[in-house]
Amino acid sequence: MKKIENVEYDALLESFKEILKRNKLKYTNQREIILKTLYCNNEHFTPEGLYFLIREKYPELNVGIATVYRTLNMLEESDIATSISFGTQGKKFELGNKPHHDHMICKKCGEIIEFEDKAIEKRQEQIAKDKGFKLTGHLMQLYGVCTQCQKKDAGE
Repeated sequence: MKKIENVEYDALLESFKEILKRNKLKYTNQREIILKTLYCNNEHFTPEGLYFLIREKYPELNVGIATVYRTLNMLEESDIATSISFGTQGKKFELGNKPHHDHMICKKCGEIIEFEDKAIEKRQEQIAKDKGFKLTGHLMQLYGVCTQCQKKDAGE
């Protein structure tokens, strides 16, 4: 396993090791590879997609799908990872250390497009303030049809 030379990753890895210790779990290469793969790929992964990517990139590593599921759930409970629920299709996970962003999700192909909009953020804060609500966080997901699926539907 190639070491990542990165202060941010090193701090994340130390936090991960502390979480494992608190949960009375051992640090293993398999668990670190799950974290490393999330860190190095700016994507949203299903547990299965992450599992197959790890098997492809690290064929010598004996990692099980159950380890991927358990590790992702632990990372989410610890706020290291976040997820978007797709109902009966399950969840897609991403590393939680990114700056705040929202998502547009294609209902046809499942593509996730991240975006940031300062005007929307300010408006949400103002609405909460006007209603006397102490805002501690939010998740915005917009659903629709992506450009590629629109083109397919139009027969292009």
